[in-house]
Amino acid sequence: MNPRHLAPLLATALLAACSNQPQQPDWQINAHGAAERATAAYLSGNDRVAEQEWQRARAALSSTGRPQALAQLELLRCAARVASLAAGPCSAFDALRGDASPEQAAYADYLTGQASAQQVALLPPAQRAAATNGQNLAAIAEPLPRLVAAGAVLRAGRASAATADLAIDTASSQGWRRPLLAWLLLRAGQARAAGDMALAQALERRIAIIESAGAPGVN
Repeated sequence: MNPRHLAPLLATALLAACSNQPQQPDWQINAHGAAERATAAYLSGNDRVAEQEWQRARAALSSTGRPQALAQLELLRCAARVASLAAGPCSAFDALRGDASPEQAAYADYLTGQASAQQVALLPPAQRAAATNGQNLAAIAEPLPRLVAAGAVLRAGRASAATADLAIDTASSQGWRRPLLAWLLLRAGQARAAGDMALAQALERRIAIIESAGAPGVN
């Protein structure tokens, strides 16, 4: 490292050491890092690494004895599955539902497309807007929440071709192979059902590119 870049880092470290703010506990650091790595691995289609990192995150959170912390992790895991159009309920969260907060329960039901109007009011602002009107998806700035919202809109039976197109563009721009393949397959099916064979074939050529690189399944 260039010496002139080292001084600011040392100054920051010294200020942190002299401050009265408590250091972040190791379990928080470990859980956050593992959850981020797990999500990235899952979206890229690396199931082995994803499972290892989910287990590390779960172990770190279990050390606190806080079921709501574990529930939050399971919501993140379920959200990644919804973004990737993976079938099935959020079973691991459901096992913790009795100790979850109302906001967590609302988000879980939102992910399955079953949130009530009262629960929608408890959602984060971006997801609340998408749950109210699927056309608000494009206004969600961050790619993963946008993709999660698209999956939730689909599960609620309110997705359109534009929803799938936005999800495809979002997953493609991030290089997230798992959700990209899932949404391409969905959109190709929609195009064929509508008789748009040119679009269907174009989408299938994109699918072939992903599958030739050993892309994951989408079930």
